[in-house]
Amino acid sequence: MSLSNRPSLKSLKKPSLGGIGPRKVAKVSDIELVKRSQLLPDSSLPLLIEPAAAGVDLISWGKANIKAIESDMHRFGGILFRGFDVPDVDVFNTFCNAVSEGGTLEYKERSSPRSQISGKVYTSTDYPHEQRIFLHNENSYAHRWPQKIFFYCDVEPGGGGETPLADMRRVLQRIDPEIRRKFAEKQVLYVRNFSELAGLPWQSVFNTDDPNEVEEYCSKAGYEIEWRQGSRLRTRRRGPAVVKHPRTGDEIWFNHATFFHISTMAEPLREGLLANFAREDLPNNTYYGDGSEIEAEVMDALRDAYEKETIAFPWQKNDLLMLDNMLTAHARAPFTPPRRILVSMSEAYPA
Repeated sequence: MSLSNRPSLKSLKKPSLGGIGPRKVAKVSDIELVKRSQLLPDSSLPLLIEPAAAGVDLISWGKANIKAIESDMHRFGGILFRGFDVPDVDVFNTFCNAVSEGGTLEYKERSSPRSQISGKVYTSTDYPHEQRIFLHNENSYAHRWPQKIFFYCDVEPGGGGETPLADMRRVLQRIDPEIRRKFAEKQVLYVRNFSELAGLPWQSVFNTDDPNEVEEYCSKAGYEIEWRQGSRLRTRRRGPAVVKHPRTGDEIWFNHATFFHISTMAEPLREGLLANFAREDLPNNTYYGDGSEIEAEVMDALRDAYEKETIAFPWQKNDLLMLDNMLTAHARAPFTPPRRILVSMSEAYPA
């Protein structure tokens, strides 16, 4: 398999703001309350929306312009709302609900520790500040996932702490066609082990202490489950690697194959886990859908595709970032405390 013949990205054009350069006003809305512009010089992701005058109420404006917001999010992959009065978690939560069909979602089938702040608003992943979190689409390993994900900068990082982003339409085009073909044919197998020893216990992941409820949920969701000694649980699920966006029709690389694979973990964590667990007992790992190992060179190529499409910007206090969770992957850079980024999700798919 050749991994050197990278597909050209010329045919996949980045969304344009009409040739207007970064930080210049691209368009004033019909009611002249906001301005739209390009945040970064070399990327249209995310679109920047700022108030065009003092006192613009983001929630009221959002309710009145939901269709325009949806159109921009599907075109650019994400929107950064900056300079609005979003003073606290309650305003953040109200905005997320205002622009989400059916309101925000409880965080289910979680793969990382989070703290619930208020209602269905959570902290971003509670991993140590020196750790990097690789790019991923939230819950793409699960049978359902949120179509929208929101981030709110409650406390600006002392240093670093960006939330890197990547357009998954462009990531797909960077992956060698032979690799894409093999994943399309075999799919991805997710193997997860839940225990108190490492990772999250199944009680936290499935939000219940009742094994019968877990079995019923997994049966409906298409999971193979295995109860092991000491009330430990193993699940297996096969899922696609490439999907079509339900609204735009775009083909996207949408899976957790790279994020969950043991080789993507930082070396100290990886070596520690492999020293204490057999591969089949790791908290998370991925394989081809037939259970065979994903080759090391393929994993390197996948990580390279993500890295080459990664963009990042520094957080400012009260920033509100809204992403199409299918079109855009997100990550976390190491940071110097303090930092508090809050998260909310909405619009489960499939419904």
